[in-house]
Amino acid sequence: MTSKKRILMITLLGLTSAVAALIIAGMAVSGYQDGDVHFVTALNNFEWATYIAVVAMILSLAGLWLSRRGGGKQSLIAGLLGLLLCLPLVVFIVNFEVAARIYPPINDITTDVEDPPSFWDVPSPVTYPGDHVAELQRKGYPDLKPLELSMDTDQAFKLASEVAHDMDWEIVAENTSELQIEAVARSFLFGFEDYVVIRLQDDNGHTRVDVRSHSRLGRIDRGVNAKRIRAYLRAFKQRVETAEQ
Repeated sequence: MTSKKRILMITLLGLTSAVAALIIAGMAVSGYQDGDVHFVTALNNFEWATYIAVVAMILSLAGLWLSRRGGGKQSLIAGLLGLLLCLPLVVFIVNFEVAARIYPPINDITTDVEDPPSFWDVPSPVTYPGDHVAELQRKGYPDLKPLELSMDTDQAFKLASEVAHDMDWEIVAENTSELQIEAVARSFLFGFEDYVVIRLQDDNGHTRVDVRSHSRLGRIDRGVNAKRIRAYLRAFKQRVETAEQ
């Protein structure tokens, strides 16, 4: 076998592996979303897809490197295409693993760890895990605090509802008497359901806003819930500033 054919075989193997990885990942996602595959199985299959994608990247890079010495146009195209196809999965798994190591191993985040908002109306309400999780949150997310507003609760609740609807969540309940909003947020890829509750409290004519976000599946959230709370409070604060102008 000539050198050119060996290089072409390597790049084609990388391309084939990349395509296989995408197919397996796509089947894992669609299988879970359709209800045909348990989430653990779906995640395991997706994980295997990312391993295959890593192999595809190595083969594609190796083929591209060898193509410098006369691999031919076909090897170059196959190597580039294989690298292009496998890169999204490789980037995803790298970010996934890094996030698992830099964020606290918890999945229930709130702006009030002393008296967390309670879920009442979501499909499967969960209680707050307790002091251990609260301590991990204090260390991992010291910036998460309630939002204090210099407006009454009626006006604040209206704005809170508007922002919640803008977040593209499924609003489950809006309790005006209890000043509480509950919603279901879904992850981008698999559509995993996370619960969100927004609680408003009167503070001598002003309003205190607390948010809690909980991931139903898995024991760690890789920072997703904290990011969701920050995004909501940031949008809420901007909406309040606009309303006060």
